[in-house]
Amino acid sequence: MLKRTPFYEKHVAAGGRMVPFAGYELPLQFRGIVAEHLHVRKNVGVFDVSHMGRIIVRGHDALAFVSRITTNDPAELEINQAQYSVMCYDHGGIVDDLVIYRREDGFLLVVNGANNEKDTKWLRDHISGDVTIENITEQMAQLAVQGPLAEPALQKISSVPLSPIGFYLAVPCRLAGIDTFLSRTGHTGADGLEIYFSARDAGRLWDALFDAGREFSIEPIGLGARDTLRLEMKMALYGNDIDETTNPLEAGLSWVVKLDKPGGFIGADALKRIDAEGVTRRLVCLLMQDSSIPRPRYSVAANGKTVGYVTSGTMSPSLNQGIALAYVTRDYAKAGTTLTVDIRGRPAPALVVKPPFYKQGSRKQ
Repeated sequence: MLKRTPFYEKHVAAGGRMVPFAGYELPLQFRGIVAEHLHVRKNVGVFDVSHMGRIIVRGHDALAFVSRITTNDPAELEINQAQYSVMCYDHGGIVDDLVIYRREDGFLLVVNGANNEKDTKWLRDHISGDVTIENITEQMAQLAVQGPLAEPALQKISSVPLSPIGFYLAVPCRLAGIDTFLSRTGHTGADGLEIYFSARDAGRLWDALFDAGREFSIEPIGLGARDTLRLEMKMALYGNDIDETTNPLEAGLSWVVKLDKPGGFIGADALKRIDAEGVTRRLVCLLMQDSSIPRPRYSVAANGKTVGYVTSGTMSPSLNQGIALAYVTRDYAKAGTTLTVDIRGRPAPALVVKPPFYKQGSRKQ
């Protein structure tokens, strides 16, 4: 049986086309993927991301545990600061990518919805010391309000000034009188904030948010535009671009891998060996040079020789050009390299470009 988020009825009432995703019924689109994508780039859109897994880690040894289970260094976090990170298997493959929040009462780990059960088991199987793990996914709701007008829309119902909240910072606040935890994070490359709050308040907060955002043309946005928006920013999607067969070094995530972190982490030895030997392939951005649209698993070639494969691909609504992420052997990973993508038996020209594809994000780190 598919689960439903607390906003299911809101999606249906708004004309959402509901589809199965990560064990839930979620809206693929409302008025169209391209229209919704461009709306987020120019105005403000609301994504229901309540399917994401939310796990609380508490205890005297919580910091040491989270540090050992993830590749980044949570010891660098201040209270109410967020950090992007990765969990790895012993061989260096990726368990999941996640966002870690350091809070007064411990750590909040936000993981991919499809991996929620797997990740929770992984964490519990590796507990050591004074640590407790609580999965609070079903008790909480989560909305991502994204776009250049996200802040002014939310400010109308916020109990605190939002402008001082920097990138990957968070703050407890009240929205329309409802207790929330608000962070300047998101998966679109646009400015925006994510809201965590009790599922009991879902309907009331949704209505207040859309009332406040009416003057800014606020709209609900589906999974389709969420995918095209993240792809324009080269944000890896678990199950497509990263999984247990890929490691964070080849996936372009070395910036969240602290190989010399005190105490080490699960997978560190394997990643040190890979780092010393050099990766054999890299995840690159491909910009199509004709009207072709690349799709996952399409092969990539150089001079007629297969050198990799596409992991994610689409027609970029912002660029009106085909774009893809692809793993290619490292000799062909440099920006400016010309490759071809096999589009149903036809070699279509593509150029390796520096990320991201979309370079006009409205909030810089």
